[in-house]
Amino acid sequence: MKKKFLFMNYNFIAIEGNIGSGKTSLASQIASDFKSELILESFSDNPFLPKFYKDPEKYSFSLELFFMSERYHQLKDKISSDLFFNNKISDYFFMKSRIFAKTNLQRDELLLFEKLFDIMLASLPAPDLLVYLHSDIKRLQANIRKRGREYEQNIQDSYLESIQDSYFDYLKKQNKSAVLIIDITDVDFVNDLNTYSEIKRLISKKYTVGSTEKIIL
Repeated sequence: MKKKFLFMNYNFIAIEGNIGSGKTSLASQIASDFKSELILESFSDNPFLPKFYKDPEKYSFSLELFFMSERYHQLKDKISSDLFFNNKISDYFFMKSRIFAKTNLQRDELLLFEKLFDIMLASLPAPDLLVYLHSDIKRLQANIRKRGREYEQNIQDSYLESIQDSYFDYLKKQNKSAVLIIDITDVDFVNDLNTYSEIKRLISKKYTVGSTEKIIL
């Protein structure tokens, strides 16, 4: 039986999901297998992140501004450069900044934030394919505990639920990218090769811009 080879059908794929969903793990493996340039978010460089989890009201605006600026400059630099690679895979997309800001910021802060966001967004391309990894809250919390980042250990279920709701609200309304929603609540694509292979197959398929495909594994 001949082995079926999979091909990358997109110039820019973004892997998204809630906190602890496995975005970086999947993006890293997919990029390696398809020989794509990998773009990883440098969240650990944000000095406001540990402070935010201790005092969200005080540090949310600084946190989101820093993230937005870093994401913009990284994507602007990477997406516009085709020096060595034709396609790119990231573990985030720029719209993430607006999604989290809507959850974390007060109304007056959000108005200012969105003015800056819209200016930056206008010069960035949308992903050709947006892959959203969905896990239920219980599984997310287990993953968060397992990876052991101290400042994340007190994240409330309600916060994860609000982020999840904001993602789904955006996904229902967007028409700039093809969307693939994969429910990975009951699987382990990091350690189960068959599950990972199925996800890779799904990502390699061609989807229509503006369409949404929902898969439960």
